[in-house]
Amino acid sequence: MNNVRTVSDTKRTFYNLHTRPINTIYRRVVEELMVEMHLLSVNVDFSYNPIYALGVVTTFDRFMQGYQPERDQESIFNALCQAVEQDPQHYRQDAERLQAIGKSLPVKDLIAWLSQTAHLDRDADLQGHLQAIANNPNFKYSRLFAIGLFSLLENSDPELIKDEKQRTEALKAIANGLNLSDDKLNKDLELYRSNLDKMAQALIVMADMMSAERKKREQRKQQSTTPVAPPTSNE
Repeated sequence: MNNVRTVSDTKRTFYNLHTRPINTIYRRVVEELMVEMHLLSVNVDFSYNPIYALGVVTTFDRFMQGYQPERDQESIFNALCQAVEQDPQHYRQDAERLQAIGKSLPVKDLIAWLSQTAHLDRDADLQGHLQAIANNPNFKYSRLFAIGLFSLLENSDPELIKDEKQRTEALKAIANGLNLSDDKLNKDLELYRSNLDKMAQALIVMADMMSAERKKREQRKQQSTTPVAPPTSNE
């Protein structure tokens, strides 16, 4: 008997946990992330690691930026993790820990550590995961893992990731050290950065439309409250 959860099961759980409607522009983001997390969670080669957690948190926080009402963001994130039978606090804690590591290390040291050319005595848990990834020929790579790596670099040196040559070299070194495809890593991150730009543009358009609609409502309100002058007599 096959008891593997389906995408429909995961979606049903999510919408039972988060019952408020999701704004249209963000719904696709939430559902795509949900499906991606679901497909990984049911893959036999997938195993949780803190870099993946950082990728999930970074993706959610970046793409849900500006979501209103703001208080719903936490509910949506919690429901996402719980829908794939994961602990949202575990994701947040691991992400915060790795963000702090990224910010505290010079980027050259971070790249050397991630590419396993140097071992830093900083975080035994992360070191163990890096070694396990490098030594596992069946490691289940994902776009969210790539975003986690990218986020680590971004926290360490935001300027490096803006420089295409330096960024490409850093990702190639990390991919080689962890026995991943640097071509796939770069393609996934190019798509991620492109989607962030598109989302930012969509939010600007949405803000402009909401502003225009607000002005129209105000004009209609003014017109409805403006007293109408009585008709003049022709007599």
